[in-house]
Amino acid sequence: MSKTVAYIRVSSKEQNLDRQIEELKHLGISEKYIYQDKQSGKDFERIGYQYMKKSLEPGDTVVIKELDRIGRNQTELKKEWEYFKNNEINVRVLDMPALNIDYDDDTLKPMIKMINSIIFEIMCWKAQNERETIKKRQAEGIAIAKSKDVKFGRPPIKITEEFRREVKRWRNGEITATEAMRNSNTKKTTFYKLVKEI
Repeated sequence: MSKTVAYIRVSSKEQNLDRQIEELKHLGISEKYIYQDKQSGKDFERIGYQYMKKSLEPGDTVVIKELDRIGRNQTELKKEWEYFKNNEINVRVLDMPALNIDYDDDTLKPMIKMINSIIFEIMCWKAQNERETIKKRQAEGIAIAKSKDVKFGRPPIKITEEFRREVKRWRNGEITATEAMRNSNTKKTTFYKLVKEI
């Protein structure tokens, strides 16, 4: 028996998927069939996407909100679309129904299929172009920040007198390394890294 699954994606862990999940549940899609990723769409090595893909069988339907939720790499996106077609997987694109792949619809005439292909090419280009624009803006923002001496990454951890005191006690055999970490409120990796700097 064929099933309907959905795939949703946001580009970062800070973004929320709840709104998309609720929208899909209103369409009657069970939450256990909603696959998700919080990751960039630059490639297809995404856990949620790969699990979704492995679950699909001929006759199944994949629902996505927008084409670029699948991915933003034009070449790879075309390959994935061909995979769906070759394996007779139906695809519903909620924001652009003209892109739908429907193997149950015998009314799809050659002209409609051609229009579908043209729209798909345009949307693929748009998805990749948006990704490149984002990357360009990020690079410009970083360049401007660097010109203003903005520092990137985590600030360096300062070695406090308390830390020095606990390390000395540890080296003298008065306490264990674990106790020194706890007393100085320092994680294991940070502890040994700072010890080398003393």
